Amino acid sequence: MAPFGRKNYTVEDATRRMERYCAYQERCHQEVVRKLQGMRMIPEAIDQIVVHLIEGNFLNEERFALEFARGKFRQKSWGRNRIGRELRMRGISDYLVHKALGSIPEEAYREQFEKLADKRRESLRGKPAAEIRQKLHSYLYYRGWENERIYEYLGGLEFPD
Repeated sequence: MAPFGRKNYTVEDATRRMERYCAYQERCHQEVVRKLQGMRMIPEAIDQIVVHLIEGNFLNEERFALEFARGKFRQKSWGRNRIGRELRMRGISDYLVHKALGSIPEEAYREQFEKLADKRRESLRGKPAAEIRQKLHSYLYYRGWENERIYEYLGGLEFPD
């Protein structure tokens, strides 16, 4: 038995396990490699398994990037800056990051921004105008929306005197 109750995996076992892991949801190469390292697989086995997953179409960085961008935009209302940053942190190439960000329709992007900004503004009702502007900017910027878009929105706000 392996030390500390850890299981030793054969390449075949690890391969089947990674096939299920990738079939459950889209994964990037980095996630798969980390998972295999956590299973204490040697680098040669990791390379062999990753190649198998790519050839079997279980692992596809382009598909992952597109799905990640759509999902984070729809579910978490992230802007392009945050999505791009998160994809780059996962080792996705600039080409695929650009392609994924371009897959978000501009009209839907604009609508999502306005919906999110209006909802946040509504939650700040009754606060001083300067505080509303500052909190709105911080909130939207953290979620990855572009400064130009945020300032344009803030510039169009009217506050009662």
